[in-house]
Amino acid sequence: MAETQMTGSEWIRKFADELGVEPLTDDEIEALLDLAGVAAHASERLAAPLTCYLVGRAGIAPADALRTANTLAAT
Repeated sequence: MAETQMTGSEWIRKFADELGVEPLTDDEIEALLDLAGVAAHASERLAAPLTCYLVGRAGIAPADALRTANTLAAT
């Protein structure tokens, strides 16, 4: 029996529903992926998901966090 795997977009939408929050917009997804890339390339790879988690804890927009990360990575 073959399993059908969800796409990333389906997973994010369903996970957001389970958490009782609005799904991410396309702009938020793009900013978070860019943010994860900056974090992973400026340090260790483990920084990518943890940085994104901190954005959620801080309650700031992903685009604002990306600007902060780019500034930090440039130092």
